[in-house]
Amino acid sequence: MSIIPNWLHRLSSPRNFYRFAGTVSDWCGWIALVLIAIGLYYGLVNSPPDYQQGDSARIMYIHVPAAWMSMFVYMVMAGAAAVGMIWRIKAASAFANASAPVGAMFTAMALATGMLWGKPMWGTYWVWDARLTSELILLFLYLGYMALQSAIEDRDTAARATAILALVGVVNIPIIHYSVEWWNTLHQGATVSKMDKPSIHISMLIPLLIMALAFKFYYFSNVLRRARCEVLEREKDKSWVQELVRGEQP
Repeated sequence: MSIIPNWLHRLSSPRNFYRFAGTVSDWCGWIALVLIAIGLYYGLVNSPPDYQQGDSARIMYIHVPAAWMSMFVYMVMAGAAAVGMIWRIKAASAFANASAPVGAMFTAMALATGMLWGKPMWGTYWVWDARLTSELILLFLYLGYMALQSAIEDRDTAARATAILALVGVVNIPIIHYSVEWWNTLHQGATVSKMDKPSIHISMLIPLLIMALAFKFYYFSNVLRRARCEVLEREKDKSWVQELVRGEQP
């Protein structure tokens, strides 16, 4: 029995992946746009201010989903890179490469909004807090992945090298997640992913989850578009790409 299901094996074909990604990315983009509009309205306008932090806490509707996405994207990127390295699936490697800049963007957004949030709460933009430091390391891992990928001309060699880097960097993900429990930090503990129940009011939780879902749809829309370009670059000498260039159905 094959490890990879037949439908996934067919989808891994660059030609099939290109067509699939084009359709799905459009739908994900529109859904993300609608959810972002709803989430921002309920988060910035309709939700109440925090009883301690006031209106400054509204930045969490950007900061928290961005921080979640920074870790989610890295795990997806590492998984796709591993699949591309082990089974030599070009579409998986393209997906991993396309994920890196999007993940770096979410990580930078989480750091920037965290600094803006930290100023009124902690009195400073930056402290070498365990959560902040490990998140900064995550940004360097994304940047290192992109730098390594662009530095190696041979695509197969680059795919193996970046996959190894991504897999080694996975160890940083649980450090980010559990840093507020393992060390005494200024960063507040978990309020949504607690085992008993979230310690955040439902009027704040709903727009927060809407924004998190919106960011996920935005990620898939963006990364699928980038992956399509990557696939075209890799397959530029193949007949189906030449048919596409001539305006024929790929």
